[in-house]
Amino acid sequence: MRKLSQLAVSAEGFVFNPATGDSFQVSQTGLTVLDGLRDGLSDEEIVHQLAEEFEVSVEDARRDLMDFHGSLKSFGLE
Repeated sequence: MRKLSQLAVSAEGFVFNPATGDSFQVSQTGLTVLDGLRDGLSDEEIVHQLAEEFEVSVEDARRDLMDFHGSLKSFGLE
């Protein structure tokens, strides 16, 4: 979580990691997930937020969240 709190994140989804100099872009879904993680929400809370905000099934939201966790791992952020 500490690594996530150090990220600079714009409202448009541009993310900069000052520790490594890496930057990347996230979708609105990714931005919602990232904000939820940085706010300390549980995975289940984020799943329900995604399902409601983007009008998708809980199963789809859960899959999106797991995919995003995988992306964070590939960037060394989890």
